[in-house]
Amino acid sequence: MDRFKMSDIDKNACIHFIGIGGISMSGLAQIAIKDGYCVTGSDWNKTEITEKLERMGANIVYGKDALNKDGIEKASLVVYTAAAKDDNPEMIAARERGVRVIDRAEFLGALMKNYTHAVGVSGTHGKTTTTSMIAHALLGAGLDPTISVGGELDLIGGNIRTGSSDYFVTEACEYTNSFLKFYPTIALITNIEEDHLDFFSGIDEIIDSFRRFAYLTKDVGCVVAMGGDANVRRTLEGADDLKIFTYGMDPSFDYYPENIVYNAGFPSFDVMKKGRKLCDVKLSVPGEHNILNTLAAIAVCDISGIEPQTAARGIETFKGTHRRFERKGTLNGATVIDDYAHHPTEIKATLKSVKEFPHNKVWCVFQPHTYSRTRTLWNEFTKAFDDADELILTHIYPAREKFDGVTRPEDLAEDIKKRGVSVRYIDDFNDIARFLKENVSENDIVFTMGAGDVVKINELILE
Repeated sequence: MDRFKMSDIDKNACIHFIGIGGISMSGLAQIAIKDGYCVTGSDWNKTEITEKLERMGANIVYGKDALNKDGIEKASLVVYTAAAKDDNPEMIAARERGVRVIDRAEFLGALMKNYTHAVGVSGTHGKTTTTSMIAHALLGAGLDPTISVGGELDLIGGNIRTGSSDYFVTEACEYTNSFLKFYPTIALITNIEEDHLDFFSGIDEIIDSFRRFAYLTKDVGCVVAMGGDANVRRTLEGADDLKIFTYGMDPSFDYYPENIVYNAGFPSFDVMKKGRKLCDVKLSVPGEHNILNTLAAIAVCDISGIEPQTAARGIETFKGTHRRFERKGTLNGATVIDDYAHHPTEIKATLKSVKEFPHNKVWCVFQPHTYSRTRTLWNEFTKAFDDADELILTHIYPAREKFDGVTRPEDLAEDIKKRGVSVRYIDDFNDIARFLKENVSENDIVFTMGAGDVVKINELILE
């Protein structure tokens, strides 16, 4: 069957979303509602996100095996989340009725195809932050973009913004090759590392996936790539038939910084392009990795015809998304920060950025995310916490997986301890909260870190 196009269904048709409460699915549902479609859906639980959709007019049914009979009967199209399997009762009912059933990525790709400027932000790390920076830049330039971001961004009041201009910006995730269903005019690649190894066989297959993503822009647009990343260079090696712009930390790349100065951890610098100053920028987010994210955002704007200094002023208003270096409050006079970092490279970058801040001890409470990631990146995890003065490991957040019988966070704690890091394993969040309250001091920095539910610890410790 040919790829789905929005023109395949009537403008007044009903679209049903299985797993409508997910961060990405809910955003797509909002776009559909604002575009005039009737929207129905299902999800396991009622949340603030689903309640918002209901206020917007969506008809949603709840429960583990929810069956929205009315939605399925009305639907001209059913969109499902990756968590929905073939035995899902709504999938079965839709197919019995002969309703077209597509996954989230194909639906997002169909939406993307309607825009002149369609930016897909990909990479192992930095997607949410870079997408958010581009959103700030476009809105700061007075444009009216449609934005889909994988986190809560205060500027747009959530994870989605529906605009009326020809600008569309979305995160593009490589997991299950979903971004290969997109239609980007600009394919941004921030970096490439081993991840999602429950799907990919290894780095070679991951690089092949990103190369295919880059080639989606052939004859229609360009690639913006972090030239300092060895795997990105491998991905684009020999791709002479693509239009490629690079960014990085030195003048060998098309876009690069000069005159970097840190003020209490926050960098200021000039953005250069082939020896010429484009703009200056003073960030409200810390770390060298955010210099790179800014360069990527400025490059996208420059290529799209947006004046770089105007874009930079928009980016300067960006103070982070929720769960990305998010200051939550204080404990015993210490600053408590929540961060989504769940890959060793992200962890190292976050902990490194704290060096520029005045502080006493750095505490890190880390919850590993999935058994497969923890197992396959075990050695990298053991080296990720060298900049933490005190590390607490807790139980693994399984997400879509079950215990594999061998991957235990207690063992990871022992291997980290061999590097000289002060580490302890504490399983229960209440016990972690109690330990922190008894040991954290004024001017310390406390991180709760991971992609699972470790953020709940903040509810137990914040003053």
